[in-house]
Amino acid sequence: MTIIQEHRTEVRAGEVQYQVAVITRTEEGEPERVTVTVGGERPDGELVVEGRLELDVASVGTVAELLDTSLRTFAGGGSRRRSRGRPAQQGRPWTDEMDAELEARWLAGDTVTDIARHFARTPGGIRARLPRVGCDPEHPGNHLPTPPSLRDAEEGAD
Repeated sequence: MTIIQEHRTEVRAGEVQYQVAVITRTEEGEPERVTVTVGGERPDGELVVEGRLELDVASVGTVAELLDTSLRTFAGGGSRRRSRGRPAQQGRPWTDEMDAELEARWLAGDTVTDIARHFARTPGGIRARLPRVGCDPEHPGNHLPTPPSLRDAEEGAD
């Protein structure tokens, strides 16, 4: 099975219309890929930007920082520093290993604050990720309950 997620943004700056599309593709048994397509044109159709990047999901954060720093330096804006209160890993992709460790820590009774500090993420980011690994963010140390629609199937499996 192939799962595709897509995020598109269009912005007008002056007379130029810019478009950015970020598409993630996951195929069974293969690593997730990210495709970034950038375009921009003037009203007369003249291209001012055109490009495409193919990335492994694990490299997205590093490439984003590299592009940000390089383009700001080239444009004369210098590099942008991470705000003091922002955790180092905020917004970066999660790996299967990190998800497994998050689940184990939650079930072992670690607090959201401790887990957030360990992963260098925000407490809100941890609470948002817990359901994705099957954990109940409202009940520390617990998995999410099985929804009623699946309970009969589980009972019949015994």
